[in-house]
Amino acid sequence: MSPVLPLSSRLRPRRPVRRPAVRFLPFAHDPKLEAGALAEGPGGYIGSLGSPSADCPPPHPQTPSVPLAGIARLAAASPAAQTKRNSAGKPEYFFLPVKSILNRCDSERVPFDWTINPYRGCEFGCKYCYARYTHEYMEIDGGEFEQKIFVKRDAAVLLARDISQKYSYESKASGYAQAEHIAIGTATDPYQPAEKEYGVTRACLEELAKHEGLSVSVITKSNQIVRDIDLYRRIAARSALSLNITVTTLRPRLARLLEPRAPRPDLRVRAVGELRAAGLNVGVSASPLLPGINDGEGELEAVARAAREAGAEWFFSGVLFLMPASARQFLPFLREKFPRLARQYEQWYAKSAYAPEEYRKTVSERVHRIREKYGFSSRPWEGMRTATPRAQMSLGWDVAGPGGETRQMRACANG
Repeated sequence: MSPVLPLSSRLRPRRPVRRPAVRFLPFAHDPKLEAGALAEGPGGYIGSLGSPSADCPPPHPQTPSVPLAGIARLAAASPAAQTKRNSAGKPEYFFLPVKSILNRCDSERVPFDWTINPYRGCEFGCKYCYARYTHEYMEIDGGEFEQKIFVKRDAAVLLARDISQKYSYESKASGYAQAEHIAIGTATDPYQPAEKEYGVTRACLEELAKHEGLSVSVITKSNQIVRDIDLYRRIAARSALSLNITVTTLRPRLARLLEPRAPRPDLRVRAVGELRAAGLNVGVSASPLLPGINDGEGELEAVARAAREAGAEWFFSGVLFLMPASARQFLPFLREKFPRLARQYEQWYAKSAYAPEEYRKTVSERVHRIREKYGFSSRPWEGMRTATPRAQMSLGWDVAGPGGETRQMRACANG
């Protein structure tokens, strides 16, 4: 057994705070600053799995009890997973003995009812990733989010059971006309390097392909998604399926700086084209938008243009959502690489995970103009209907009662 080291300091419950009155201070796009910052950095990729909004926010963490309980106890008892990788910088892998893989997302602010995250932790190491807090629930510092990766190797078996016992083909939010929506990859990337060894994501897709009448979406920053085109075709033939590729900048050096171990932007754009050529429904997420870093004049527009040329059907973007666990990693990085932006970020995000409303509104209007210019669908998930009426499960089991909603695809962090 290889126990996971606990946090050196205990988590403290966060008190609710009122959003301060923040004066809008627009960022000036400074190419010289970025060039200097990039000269100090190692190279590039981009971060969060979806949106900058509340995204199925976690409950306020409670001071952990002793002895460890729940997911923290499971993590501490997780055995080390064998790996063929021998590089000095490889993460530690553990087999996490979870009891379920289909996780309910109850927030009314997100567009899906269930999430699937085949892994816990993500090796891409995106500097701004909002899901770092999920490691804190296991009593592991959020800074180790990319160093301690937990593999849910029994996910496919659990998924078969969860669909039969939890899933409803008639969600309440849709007026019982649509199946509940399952979002894959909301907290950790389903195609991070671990997938090449452990194949948990593919195993889940193989299980989903056995069913019909489902509603499924996937979001990733990896071109490895094209490996599973055969399975996506099978799923799309029987269920509603949408795929989302995240590309927040086309500049490889900036991408490498922000997302150290994720595939290059051009590889992700190329994946969009391959998925569309296979007849699959694909869109591009340009989230998060980082004030003063990747929000320069014409930069978001360039991403949208590349997405459209690759065949993307929809496009969305939102401003950085910075939770405390993420801020502890992102702000020191910002002070080192973009020191002239540090004070502004500290002011904006001191007491709130959101940028000021005026800036977010400006970005929203900009994205709307981009969608109109390139003819993107702004809400591809609206009006989505499953390929078939409610279907009987393959083993004839009864499914759970109706509930949930299906709206816009963003990001939710669940087990």
